Amino acid sequence: MTPPIFGLMAEFQKAEEVLEATRRARQEGYARMDAYTPYPVAGLAHELGMRHTGIPLTVLVAGLVGAAAGFYMQYYMMAVAYPLNAGGRPYNSWPAFIPITFEMMVLMAGFAALVGMLFLNGLPRPYHPVFNVPRFTEASRDRFFLCIEAADPKFDRVETKRFLEGLAPGGVVEVPP
Repeated sequence: MTPPIFGLMAEFQKAEEVLEATRRARQEGYARMDAYTPYPVAGLAHELGMRHTGIPLTVLVAGLVGAAAGFYMQYYMMAVAYPLNAGGRPYNSWPAFIPITFEMMVLMAGFAALVGMLFLNGLPRPYHPVFNVPRFTEASRDRFFLCIEAADPKFDRVETKRFLEGLAPGGVVEVPP
């Protein structure tokens, strides 16, 4: 009985190598995989099958809600709760409400972006199984890694290892859980 693993990780020296390896893994039918690089690699997110998130829409809605809340707050205070006739101006003098309305929009949109990003990325994540691989510290310096997870429906320990070794990596290691 072999112990369970998180997946298999292949190490590459160049960005083009990990990009091509990811492309080939996608063509082979692997879906649950991730790549770790010291800098962004153009096209890698597409090859990994990452999709766009709902964060832009969330930020837009939160910004509009914040603007409406800021405007309503000022309108309520100036026209309903404490009406004050200053110089014959109308109670609902909307040009005076613009700065606070704008600031509330930016504040709410910023909070939504922060919370949405943390929630969708699953952060904070102080532990991940790939941290158990000794060579993984090189991912922040000059190495590129492709990890195919054991949760992938096509994953087979022997066949996946053979596939990764066929990509000519610097090495293939098992990632303990």
